[in-house]
Amino acid sequence: MNIDITRQLGLITRSVAEREHEGKPARAVVATRTYDTDLEDLWDAITNPERLPRWFLPVTGELRLGGRYQLQGNAGGLVSRCEKPHHLAVTWEFGGGVSWVDVRLTKDPSGGTRLELEHLAHVEAHWEKFGPGAVGVGWDLTLLGLGLYVTSGAADTAKAGMEWSMSEPGKAFMRGSSAAWGQAAIASGTDRAVAEASAAATTAFYCGEVPTNSGEAPTS
Repeated sequence: MNIDITRQLGLITRSVAEREHEGKPARAVVATRTYDTDLEDLWDAITNPERLPRWFLPVTGELRLGGRYQLQGNAGGLVSRCEKPHHLAVTWEFGGGVSWVDVRLTKDPSGGTRLELEHLAHVEAHWEKFGPGAVGVGWDLTLLGLGLYVTSGAADTAKAGMEWSMSEPGKAFMRGSSAAWGQAAIASGTDRAVAEASAAATTAFYCGEVPTNSGEAPTS
């Protein structure tokens, strides 16, 4: 895959916000990107179980409001909002923890469709160690895969993307993504030294520089 890493990283706008959820302190990781397709097509790409495996992961379950879904080898949860073609929200249940993912689609005034993804999680030791990049890097890779799929329509985008992510260019993308999320944390008010340490920990994990059995995977 021939990917312009700098350009792809620059297509995503990142922010971090403090929230309160269910009476507990929480942090929201927000990623926004515009895609060169219409609203209905992008909605279908992110909700159609026949299209999801082409760029993301196979999904099973009752894919409707109130139903439960399961991504192969990854998170599962409850579909809590499903307002076609604008708003999808799910619980993100993984590794014994629960967080919340909210996706909104709108027409971009400049053309195409704007996707805003928010991943909300309670502040725990996991966040203190890895910061927003814990989930942010994974979502950057996901939004990249969606963009490649929307552009090419290739049915094997997910497989090619997985192979690419393990290559040196893929690791360069993840390093850049982790650094960008560190900067987003600093912009939100996080101490620079803390944000940079968290970004370094996330980079080390995603790039395979720490044992995968350490029990400290930076994903929610």
